[in-house]
Amino acid sequence: MPRPSSFKRRLVGRPLASFAESHERLGKPTALAVLASDAISSTAYAGEEILRVLVPVVALAALEDLIPIAVVVCILLLVVISSYRQTIHAYPNGGGSYVVSKENLGITPALVAGASLLSDYVLTAAVSVSAGVAAITSAYPSLYQYRVEICVGFITLIAVGNLRGLRESGKLFAGPTFAYIVALGALITAGLFRSYTGSLPPMPPNQAALNELTDNGATLGVLTPLLLLRAFSSGAVALTGVEAISNGVPAFKKPEAKNAATTLTWMGIILGVGFFGTSLLAHRLQPTLLPDETLFSTMGRAVFGDGSISYLFLQFATFAILVLAANTAFADFPRLASIVAKDGYLPRQFVSRGDRLVFSNGIIVLAGMAVVLLVVFQGDTSALIPLYAVGVFTGFTLSQTGMVRHHLKLREGKWQRNVVINGMGAVMTGVVLIVVVVSKFTIGAWIPVVLIPLIVVFFRTVHEHYRRVGEDLRPRAGYAPVLSGNSVVLLVGGVHRGTLDALAYARTLKPDHLHAVHVSMDNESAERVRAEWDKRRPKFPLEVIPSPYRELAGPLIAHLDRIAGRDHDDVTTVVIPDYVEAHWWDNMLHNQSTLALTRRLRDRPKTVVITVPVHARRVRAEPPPS
Repeated sequence: MPRPSSFKRRLVGRPLASFAESHERLGKPTALAVLASDAISSTAYAGEEILRVLVPVVALAALEDLIPIAVVVCILLLVVISSYRQTIHAYPNGGGSYVVSKENLGITPALVAGASLLSDYVLTAAVSVSAGVAAITSAYPSLYQYRVEICVGFITLIAVGNLRGLRESGKLFAGPTFAYIVALGALITAGLFRSYTGSLPPMPPNQAALNELTDNGATLGVLTPLLLLRAFSSGAVALTGVEAISNGVPAFKKPEAKNAATTLTWMGIILGVGFFGTSLLAHRLQPTLLPDETLFSTMGRAVFGDGSISYLFLQFATFAILVLAANTAFADFPRLASIVAKDGYLPRQFVSRGDRLVFSNGIIVLAGMAVVLLVVFQGDTSALIPLYAVGVFTGFTLSQTGMVRHHLKLREGKWQRNVVINGMGAVMTGVVLIVVVVSKFTIGAWIPVVLIPLIVVFFRTVHEHYRRVGEDLRPRAGYAPVLSGNSVVLLVGGVHRGTLDALAYARTLKPDHLHAVHVSMDNESAERVRAEWDKRRPKFPLEVIPSPYRELAGPLIAHLDRIAGRDHDDVTTVVIPDYVEAHWWDNMLHNQSTLALTRRLRDRPKTVVITVPVHARRVRAEPPPS
């Protein structure tokens, strides 16, 4: 069996040196696959989410309202894309809404933006994977009962891909992204061509499915403003992932800002054409929403034919990009978490890069939280969508408001035009945010509304901890440590090679006082240890401490207090022999008492713990006689 480090190498690859970071950066096509797959993949479900709001009330008449809503979403997309191009050039070091808000609006708006984006990335991973699995279970209904297990499996796969590094994850995800773009273009082109030439008439209504969706046909027949707003906010999830490129500018090859802006434009064109094209196709084909099949699958069967190669290619490409679209979250969550952690508002472990020059801790945390969501919501995309847009549009609004302040402060070239662009973006995304919260509050939007402030409180708690630690460690004026002496205590569990080596090391410390201490769990073993000790070190007495409750740490700490009072030394150094096995699995046969004792002794003031490793001799077979 390989050692854990060997297994890790096989799983994520060999370590990369720091200077190799520039070679791990992304070109524009690869960046489109890694950072834009989330936004592009939303074309597969955004239109369907609009209809899932309207159809239960007005049945197939909802298709008449799909085009106007799609037009408004596309206008909003144009404004947001234009706004984020400004952000990329103004903040080429990445960070998106968090950095823009921090520099222009203050730390509290920045923390709100950071909390919104981080929570949204978790939802992005969960929604993308669940929607992808829904695409494949539409083609193969027998897999539906295993959807949660499949979702968890793909989250794990994506996490491992990202742990291997940006360039390798880009190679993994580029194929499915471009395959989906081809399949999407083919569906829209072939479907609209056949529809307008008369070879593909509107689909007949599926009355059984309509009855199931509309409570046996008992529709209200009235389209209220709140219902339209709820439908629009569901369609607005098409914009999720748009900010990912502005967050990930440092991941691009040089010139970073120019390449990122170009990639953002490509993404906007593909997303806008794809979303409006599929909405127009749905309007023309008049498909009936099915409880156990996606809208894409229904339209694909009509356009390409049930079971055809083209239909299966569409489903597998949709499945692949939706599952792998979670990679956008895996690319940006760790990077944003590292920026927030660098400012002291998240644990510092998020700042560290792993062996493969990626933020490994962020990737692992994101994967864990996404799995929890998928299990809790049973991999149901429609149940996750109401939680989705609040964080996105909070980040959009704060980012664009911050950019308006940025232009007004610097007044760089064409600043008036830029103020108008970002101002429009701030107003429009702010209105959408209000619409999302109001229209979906009772069906799930209340969760991010409550969760985001709680995350902000967590940020401030972490920052206060680091501030308090820094203040505690800062030396006061005139601080000069004075130590009057050092008592060294050798912990003797038994008299063996490790104990004697540790004693020899303890003497090299030249202590003011040296003690050998044995904590006795029973009299018989204590006498045996004392007798063996007296044979080898007769002039150096062993102190035996009884432990009637068979505890190691408590009696030892009490004895250390007595030693410190008796020796009048400021520092007590505890030397512990620690046996190191030849194989990692052999450690399971030992009780790990050294680790537990070290943790307890760390809490005792002015106590230094030194473990002296005693390595097991590796037993090798004797060579056969020649």
